[in-house]
Amino acid sequence: MELDGLHHISAITGDARLNLAFYTGVLGLRLTAKTVNQDDPSVYHLFYGDERARPGADLTFFEYPNAVPGRPGAGMVHTIVSRVGSASALDFWAARLAGNDVAVERTAQSVRFADPEGLKHELVVPRSTDAPLIAEHPEIPAEHRLQGFEGVRAYSAYPEGSGIVLERLMGATAPGPSDAWIGGEEAWELRTERRGGWIAFDPAPAEPGRQSAGTVHHIAWSTRDEELQGWIDAVTDAGLPNSGYVDRHYFHSLYFREPGGILYELATAEPGFLVDGLSLDELGTRIILPPFLESQRAAAEAKLTPLSDPRASWTTPR
Repeated sequence: MELDGLHHISAITGDARLNLAFYTGVLGLRLTAKTVNQDDPSVYHLFYGDERARPGADLTFFEYPNAVPGRPGAGMVHTIVSRVGSASALDFWAARLAGNDVAVERTAQSVRFADPEGLKHELVVPRSTDAPLIAEHPEIPAEHRLQGFEGVRAYSAYPEGSGIVLERLMGATAPGPSDAWIGGEEAWELRTERRGGWIAFDPAPAEPGRQSAGTVHHIAWSTRDEELQGWIDAVTDAGLPNSGYVDRHYFHSLYFREPGGILYELATAEPGFLVDGLSLDELGTRIILPPFLESQRAAAEAKLTPLSDPRASWTTPR
């Protein structure tokens, strides 16, 4: 069994409209799904990604309106690292973000910034040759568009235990010191012939974290339906408390908390957001619900923030 790097990353927002404007309007991602938190259908679950809503680029948000600002601490991911195609793309993003009043740190190898609620991001040129996962946007040239996840940076409450689970249970490898730009020996890579990604651990701050607006809730690693039961057995045999099989309709999942406190999900590539018969053009244009929540549609929609289609106003060719 192998994991294809990151499947999706789920975070929290206190303002869905602000969140939508930033991730689609500034970063140029596609709103691929408007749905609900299946464990709390009164809460939005927004998905942003590439044109085809493929694993490896899905950045998702639960909206808790007016949530107080959060703070990453031990047991939490603190930075999302995404790919761009070249050093000139880094220059483009440094200028575009600054032009949108976003504070930017430009280093020799990256662009660092935060979203309006403080969630940290970093853009890098990847070492891998994985296929780019790109969304179209009229203001962003094709060669400069974001290309999916590269990795995440996290704070572990128990780095040794985090590494043991990654290496011995999940099959991750640790890069050597020459790869210090992604965390050196504290960075763990999960890769197959299809795709890969990594998690790097930084020393945790003394102040406890607070999971709220602008923080990551969990990260999901990508697997396949035929291997999910094997992962459930392996995680259970390792003595880690876990959710067992969870049917999310659009994918199937296993949840567990690794020894350093970070919530992991293993999510399948199948079946995807077209399972109910939507066309690619319809992705993100209306609220979708899994069949087991369809009876609650009216109640759920009454509580959700109205959001317009961010592509409805496009007047130039993509």
